[in-house]
Amino acid sequence: MSLDGKLLARARAALKDRRRVNDGLYERRLDSVYVRAPHIRSIDAEMRATMSELVSAALSRDGSERVEEIRARNTELQEMRCKELLGAGFPEDYLENEYSCLYCSDTGYAGTQICGCLMELYKKEQQESLSSLFKLGDETFDSFDLSYYDDMLAPDTGISPRRSMEIIFETCVEYARKFGKKSMNLFFNGAPGLGKTFLSACIARVVADSGHSVVYDMTSSVLSKFEDVKFSRSDDLEDTRSEVRRYLGCDLLILDDLGTELTTAFTISALYEIINTRLVTGRKTIVSSNLTLHELRNRYSEQIMSRIEGEYQVLTFRGDDIRKKRNAI
Repeated sequence: MSLDGKLLARARAALKDRRRVNDGLYERRLDSVYVRAPHIRSIDAEMRATMSELVSAALSRDGSERVEEIRARNTELQEMRCKELLGAGFPEDYLENEYSCLYCSDTGYAGTQICGCLMELYKKEQQESLSSLFKLGDETFDSFDLSYYDDMLAPDTGISPRRSMEIIFETCVEYARKFGKKSMNLFFNGAPGLGKTFLSACIARVVADSGHSVVYDMTSSVLSKFEDVKFSRSDDLEDTRSEVRRYLGCDLLILDDLGTELTTAFTISALYEIINTRLVTGRKTIVSSNLTLHELRNRYSEQIMSRIEGEYQVLTFRGDDIRKKRNAI
């Protein structure tokens, strides 16, 4: 599982803000203690000095006896401090530094492992990043309504659009819940308004919530970033390069609306780089398009199509535009 560096940096910043708030609370408490119990200030100063002495003594060859003396004095100072606190009317633990997470003390790491508190902030950043891209904001599997699809048998397939979508829906739910290294790549195709983007968003939310890095974007936007890097035409080239690395390195990349971009020799080359690089590195991709496989063959190279048809599970969405049906209600 890889984490998105850009989102992890935001999560770390949020955790740092938490620490800043807690540190501020501690400093205000300390100031109030020094006002009502000024002797504690001198005790604190001596405790800091003993800690410095302890380090020096520990590094000395014959400092073991001195270490024990310093530790004993430090214990004595702590007892004096506690007595002064209680005498001034403060609880015994009033000056214990508070942390939002006791497990990692708000550092975000427990040893070398990322702490759950930082992971939760990372997931929140993931969800907010995805939500800003989706149109409705309510894209969840629970809100997907199969009743919009016709239950009449289609003459070309022998099954109804509703039954076809039931199969696709169940496939997407299973895919999202069991996402991992062994997952397939998915290719959604079908006419506009049949739920391709909606189900892509549902998958993205569930996979992101499991801690995997997910990047969702329009195919045209992704390819435009590759062009910006290739021709060095971005105002912030390093930031654009970082975005390109995200597209290639995230656990799940969702490319929406393949076929709406301006097709050039470069965009075909960039699209091949994305698809092939992610296949070689074992990273998963979901591609959606309003075009049929036949139309895609006429537009893209054989190398691209052989990988889509050979390495992707193709799910064809059928029926009438459900957005029109929804708006008509």
